[in-house]
Parts: sequence; C-alpha cells; structure tokens
Amino acid sequence: MVGDQLIGLEYILELYGMQQIELAEKLGIKKQNINLWIKRKQKISKKHLPTLEQIFGIDAKYFSKELTDLDKLEIQKEKLKRDLQPIITKYEEQFLIGEENDLVEVPVYDKEELNQIEHDIEKAKLIEKFRNMLNRAEHQPYLDTFKLVLELLDKAQHEPVFHKTIEALAHYLEVLPDWVSTGPEQDEFESELFEVFDDYNY
Repeated sequence: MVGDQLIGLEYILELYGMQQIELAEKLGIKKQNINLWIKRKQKISKKHLPTLEQIFGIDAKYFSKELTDLDKLEIQKEKLKRDLQPIITKYEEQFLIGEENDLVEVPVYDKEELNQIEHDIEKAKLIEKFRNMLNRAEHQPYLDTFKLVLELLDKAQHEPVFHKTIEALAHYLEVLPDWVSTGPEQDEFESELFEVFDDYNY
C-alpha cells in the first residue's frame, strides 16, 4: 500500500465486512488478484468494474482511487441507503455553492442516519473547498483575510450584524442571486450599505 491511504476497494470491503476470498468468488477470480489490486501492484480490471458496482451499489470511480474524507462519506451514504431503504419525506431548499450558485431542493429522509450523513457531507465539502482556497492564498494579505474571517466565524457567528453583512457582501459581489434574501429588513440594510460602497467606488 502506498502511504497510509486506503485504496477505495479496501475501504469498501472493510465497510461491508466482506473478505477478499468472498469477493474473488463473486468475480470468478483468484483471491491473489484482489490482493494485488489492494496493494496496487495491479490495476483493477475494467471488465470487473460493472460487477463491483452491482455488488456494492457504489460508483466505479471509487474502487481504484485513494479516498478523501468526502469520498468515504459518500460511500457510507450509499451503503446506508441500501441497508435502510429510506423514504424521502420532503424536500428543503438549500443554498448550493459551486459553478452556479443557486438554491436547490435537497431530500429529507425518514431515517435520521441519512440526514446526519448528508449534513456531514456538506461539512466535508466546505472543508475541502476551504482547504483548496487556502492553498491558493499564497500572498500574506489574503492569508490575513482568511485569519480574520475565521476569527469572525469563531467569535461573532451569533451576531446578527455579522450575518447581515455577509449576506450583503454576497449580493454586492454577485455571489448570491438577488432573489435569495432573508427579508425586507435585509433589503433595507443592503440598500444603505451599498450607498456607502458606491461612495467609496467599490
């Protein structure tokens, strides 16, 4: 094994409590082949990927790669869905950060374990995005801004003015669509704040 990172197949076998010999029998191959895959001395044969997907209900992309924390959570979610057979009770609107910042409808399940892991996945996505952004912040002024934002999140996250100002900045810099707003009070706050920004040519 290279480093301490588990290859996806090894993690999935552990999660599902399946021995290498059992998987080998399902695939009609020798146990040694599975061992070679896990030790990365041999690539997983593409012809076996559809069967692996069918056995575990996991996307083929996960079997050969080193898994991130986010990958592991996604795999756990798929196993839970298969084990618990949850029912979607409703959908909730949630702001999605990505190439197109927008509100999306996310499912709420009747099984709390699924809802919790969905929450954990969102947190893992934020951590991954923050890590990538931090790695790109090579110059000191940007690092100082990151430090300030973290301090604000740590010390002032319950202050209404913090949330109002963040939402206002998100609208002003067109990160958040105008139609996504917490209400008339926020709109009035932003109107006055934007006048200040415009006065200083921001």
